[in-house]
Amino acid sequence: MIIRQKNLLSLRCEHTHEYNFVESHLIKEVQQLLRMIMGGLFVFALIIFFNMPETLSQENTGVGLSKDTISQIIVQGNQRIETETVLSYMQFRVGQRYNATLIDKSLKALFATGLFADINIIRQGDSLIVQITESPIINRVAFEGNVAVDDSTLESEVLLKPRSIFSRAKVQDDVQSLLTHYRRSGRFAAIIDPKIIQLPQNRVDLVFEITEGPITKVGAINFVGNKVFSDSELRSEIATSESAWWKFFSASDNYDPDRLAFDRELLRRFYLNNGYADFRVISAVAELTPSGEFFFITFTVEEGEVYTFGEVSFESNIEGYNLEHLYEQVSFQTGELYDAAKLEETINTLTYSAGVEGYAFAVVTPRVSRDEKNRIINVVFELDKGRRIYVERININGNTRTLDRVIRRQLRFAEGDAFSRVLSSNSQRNIRSLGYFSAVELSEEPGTAEDQTIVDISVQEQSTGRLSFGVGVSSADDFIFDTSLSERNFLGRGQIVSLGLNYGRRRQTLDFQFTEPYFLDRNLSFGSNVYITEIDSDSGTSSYDQRSLGGGFTLGFPLTEHSRLSLNTSYINSRIFNVASNASLAVQNATGSTDRLVLGYSYILDKRDDPILPTSGWAFSWNQSYAGFLSSIDYLRQDFVFRQYYEVSEGWIASLRLTGGYIDSLTGEPIRINDSFFRGGVTFRGFRRSGGVGPRDSFSDDAVGAKLYNINTIDVSIPLPLPEEFGFNGSVFVDFGWVGKSDAESVLNQQEIRDDLKFRASAGTSFFWESPIGPVRFDIAEAFIKEDYDRTRLFRFSAGTQF
Repeated sequence: MIIRQKNLLSLRCEHTHEYNFVESHLIKEVQQLLRMIMGGLFVFALIIFFNMPETLSQENTGVGLSKDTISQIIVQGNQRIETETVLSYMQFRVGQRYNATLIDKSLKALFATGLFADINIIRQGDSLIVQITESPIINRVAFEGNVAVDDSTLESEVLLKPRSIFSRAKVQDDVQSLLTHYRRSGRFAAIIDPKIIQLPQNRVDLVFEITEGPITKVGAINFVGNKVFSDSELRSEIATSESAWWKFFSASDNYDPDRLAFDRELLRRFYLNNGYADFRVISAVAELTPSGEFFFITFTVEEGEVYTFGEVSFESNIEGYNLEHLYEQVSFQTGELYDAAKLEETINTLTYSAGVEGYAFAVVTPRVSRDEKNRIINVVFELDKGRRIYVERININGNTRTLDRVIRRQLRFAEGDAFSRVLSSNSQRNIRSLGYFSAVELSEEPGTAEDQTIVDISVQEQSTGRLSFGVGVSSADDFIFDTSLSERNFLGRGQIVSLGLNYGRRRQTLDFQFTEPYFLDRNLSFGSNVYITEIDSDSGTSSYDQRSLGGGFTLGFPLTEHSRLSLNTSYINSRIFNVASNASLAVQNATGSTDRLVLGYSYILDKRDDPILPTSGWAFSWNQSYAGFLSSIDYLRQDFVFRQYYEVSEGWIASLRLTGGYIDSLTGEPIRINDSFFRGGVTFRGFRRSGGVGPRDSFSDDAVGAKLYNINTIDVSIPLPLPEEFGFNGSVFVDFGWVGKSDAESVLNQQEIRDDLKFRASAGTSFFWESPIGPVRFDIAEAFIKEDYDRTRLFRFSAGTQF
């Protein structure tokens, strides 16, 4: 028993010792963990402590400011600019802690305004001092040394103006703008040096000292890679030309990078029109000589192979549309040399034809397939009815003088209308017919929706005012001088104003005309004119003086797209006096004053392809007038003009002109001499004006006028073998017809009046020169079929200038 108790006690002691050991070990681990947590809290507290002042300063706390906090900001040096304006660009405020990063941002923000020439930010204690030097004010901008370009043009190129803030960066920008302008005009050697003249009150004068230098010419144009066409042939196809001494009127030999880009397109068109469908311009390089006087241009081309047209076919999704007649409208035939221009012409013809037949939105798309082995291009024209497209907006560009509404009223569509190629073509023709623009282009670009299009109209204005004068010498030593002043686009409103003065040994005329083509904003023209004419005796034509005073009104309106009707009325007072004692009895019987109230109309039908430079088509006009109502005399007068044009070959245009007229009295009274037709001069070249051809009194040698005339002209314009930039053109002509049937025969003895209604004819040549001052014309004509009593004129010269 004793032994058992001892063992039990020993066992209890061993268990107690083991329990104390485990407890002690756990306590140590807990203490170590607590020390780690306290250490982390201590470090976190230190981080917060050291960052708290800056955070508080950035939070703009006004309590407990440290020594790095800015207490005030002082602005120094500002004269024109308010202190609050300067402070508004600063990146910090009073009460914030000083920060070098914010100081740098403030400097950059102030300099970015362009208002200051210099800025310093200095810290003094708890104050921040902003020292500024304001940029000066520009007092004057001047240009020195410019001769080729006037001051007003240069002023439009620069941004700096008087009373604006001076900035060196803006000066450099203006220098680059001026250099760009000079380079566009071909002066690549131009030098521009800006000078600054300091003035009191922080003002400066800015002077651009300019050395314009010579115009940089094109010294040579070379081609690399061309085998079929020579360099000279390719040079004749591009707009840029090599410099030559005789090109003093042309600017085509001035280097122009925009023109060089256009030349690349011209070369591409030339090769495509001659069968080379794979042609491409690899590069066009312009190298400036060290002297800056010339550019040497080199085109590197790849001609490729020549192709011919293959099969032509049509596909259409227009139900019931006849495709057979379309073959007749194709401008080329199978086997012909491939010509991109003929392909484009066919597309336009087919589109227009579909529009005429009622498919205004038809689209013609050529599908071209190349047979490289046989060098054939097959063409399939796909005709699609097309979806209806509406005009979203119409933009007009280039009309610096002509008002937008003058152009818009020529359009056959408006915003919101359905668009078609036919209407576009007619609109372009109408705008061109105004005669105000040297170039008219209509193009389309996608609108904001799939069924919307934006129409862009680009025009290039030309001179519409003209001051012209003419001088003539006849076989009878007759001298004439005439001049006229006219403006066809008065104040850009499309109004026509003209003042004509004709002064010669025989005739003096003063004529004023005004026409409003869109009266009351409608397609209704209204015109008025006043004139006074005096014909003096001692002229070798008729032995009397005549004075006519008249005026009238005209109202016109269109009947169709190509025809127009005008109604007119006028009052004319005519007086014949100072009749010579040996004057014709026809003149003596007409002595005195007469009044006429004339009512009439005119009809015009114009089917020409172009109203300015027609190459095909025809035009017809018919005029008829009646005098008798409230008049001292009566007559019915009618005359007509017909013109037909044919393009014989490129540049050769043949035209036929037929004119005729007849006047007679409804009561059987003789037609007075001052109501008869007097022809000659510009109406029948080779004969003297105002009665050079036609009835004449055999005793007094007076022209007595005719009741009937028919004068016709065959004219062929000939391109002269001179460079196009010379502006020369010429033509040969034949004038022929009849003039006669005077009523003077019923008043006088038949034998006294020589009135042979016989055939007359003249032939000659005309030369036209578009000179720098305006158009100049020379007419040389010889009457080779005439009567011995006709009066001839060999030469006439006329010239004018435009403004």
